[in-house]
Amino acid sequence: MPVIRFDLASFPQHLDLAAEHGGQASGWRGDLITGTRAVRLEEVRAVYYRRPGLPDISRTVDPAYREWAQGQALVGMVQVLSSLPVVWLHHPDVYRASAHKPGQLVAATAAGLRVPRTLVTNSLPRAQQWAAQIDGQLIVKPVTAGAITLGHRNMMLPTRRFEASDLDDSLELTAHMLQEWIPKQFEVRLTVVGDRMFPAAIHAGSEAALVDWRSDYDSLTYEPTHIPDDVAAGVRRFMTGYGLNYGAFDFVVTPAGNWVFLECNPAGQWQFIAAATKLPIAEAHASLLQGAE
Repeated sequence: MPVIRFDLASFPQHLDLAAEHGGQASGWRGDLITGTRAVRLEEVRAVYYRRPGLPDISRTVDPAYREWAQGQALVGMVQVLSSLPVVWLHHPDVYRASAHKPGQLVAATAAGLRVPRTLVTNSLPRAQQWAAQIDGQLIVKPVTAGAITLGHRNMMLPTRRFEASDLDDSLELTAHMLQEWIPKQFEVRLTVVGDRMFPAAIHAGSEAALVDWRSDYDSLTYEPTHIPDDVAAGVRRFMTGYGLNYGAFDFVVTPAGNWVFLECNPAGQWQFIAAATKLPIAEAHASLLQGAE
């Protein structure tokens, strides 16, 4: 398939857009031109949108107008593309609506999936009361994904275990997500592409990885696994509810064999799973983007 690839950061300095709309139901018509390739908008069949940079505005623009110009470029390009009636991985509006954990827990419950008992709070007394009600092991995790820069190092904050006695007034400085600890037989990264599901078991080889497998990739082993029919049906309901055609789901499988939903990253990494398990995830992406599914 012919492909044009670019970073949104190249617009408007190194990429030209000329989109016309004259009332046609098929959306925008016109040209998108990079330094090496060109495409007619009406010939686009699919868009794969993943972690683009922000438009880079010329330094000749007065600083007072630079942020405004960046916003014009961002909305101009993204809204023209996002209104094309084509397959998207991942539509930016759908991504924004589906990317955050508090809403996902409600959607997962409505879809029939098991979820951990959870508290989002900045109240120390309420957190202490809740922890006493759980009467078991607890974890704390970021409410939303995002890296933090400590010194000169860019890093993510992992999930960590804590005791009720560890709670202090620093909790009141921002929102925190507290959850009950779910005993683990192993975890599952379930990659869903269109109608195809690729469940892979993740086995932790260290204490850090047992709490959050992203903390110690070197200790992990992977293998394809089977997804129960009721869990697969719940995942499909979750996907339909958000309008997703891709999702990287994280589950805990308990010693009793119960699958517990943790979260879904609607633009999550998948290549490391494909490389370790030989699951045909890349091929599924290609089929979806070609319109084969």
